[in-house]
Amino acid sequence: MKKDVSRRGFIKTTAMASLGLGMLGQSSSLFGSIPSLQKGKRVGIIGLDTSHAVAFAKSLNAPNADPKFKGYKVVAAVAQGSKDIPSSIERVPKYTEDVKALGVEIVKSIPELLKKVDVVLLESNDGRVHLEQVIPVIKAKKPVFIDKPITASYKDAKEIFDLAQKNKVPVFSCSSLRFMEKAQEVRGGSVGKVLGADCFSPAALEPTHPDFYWYGIHGIELLFTVMGKGCESVSRTHTEGTDVVVGKWNDGRIGTFRGLRKGKHDYGGTVFGEKGNVVIGQFKGYDPLLVEIINFYETGIPPVSAEETLEICAFIEAADESKRQQGKTVALAKD
Repeated sequence: MKKDVSRRGFIKTTAMASLGLGMLGQSSSLFGSIPSLQKGKRVGIIGLDTSHAVAFAKSLNAPNADPKFKGYKVVAAVAQGSKDIPSSIERVPKYTEDVKALGVEIVKSIPELLKKVDVVLLESNDGRVHLEQVIPVIKAKKPVFIDKPITASYKDAKEIFDLAQKNKVPVFSCSSLRFMEKAQEVRGGSVGKVLGADCFSPAALEPTHPDFYWYGIHGIELLFTVMGKGCESVSRTHTEGTDVVVGKWNDGRIGTFRGLRKGKHDYGGTVFGEKGNVVIGQFKGYDPLLVEIINFYETGIPPVSAEETLEICAFIEAADESKRQQGKTVALAKD
């Protein structure tokens, strides 16, 4: 999720990095010579204005990295992120230093990055810059994961997938909530056919983005994880502290998303199934998503279809239109 990791976590990370540099000298890295990694396993990061960049690099570049990561290491990063969102721009210096402390080379441009890596994590916090940033990646034939939000519009997301298909480059995008354990169990059939679901997440607003692209997309992604594709219309009730979006699926099922701007910062929901009902929740970090990203790099097979991601974008934009129309039911856009 696009949320700063805890202050305690950063202090611990920075302290460990400083200790290692103090012992080995300023020109050395506690993590060794990462750029000498065998070709095929070299990961590049675009965008250092989100805590995700640090979290992914920390997991992949750890001396005792989980074997599930199959030897992939982050070798280079470019700090490009948002051009005008203060909360993102302010994070760049700190996150750049945190990533450097993990043995990652900081380069000045995306073209320079692409010469050094085999696969890409596009991590910029600002969805508006993703199309611009991913075009050279796709043209360079590098498999790429695009962190949420894939873009800040359905139009740009569609253009990315069309370009990827034309160039035969594997691409996918999703929120880390998709790979929460309980959500994946439901997706796999643990409650039989899903009859409906109510999901929630924080839904902070950012003026530069349509409302739910910025943060509510987390809970919406969770809703689609358990409900699957097929939403045909939505209606939205909006207040200062809360949004409730009711989606109607084409088989008559109902799924709801509650976006929270007051109270505890939390994620989860309830799924209603043929075999029973189950509560989904307890976000446990980014590693489950990272395992899926590594498997994607290995196989070239996206774990989330372009069609489902585009439907999430259409859901968000229909919800905004419903808000403009004071809660009127709005059909999802179709190509």
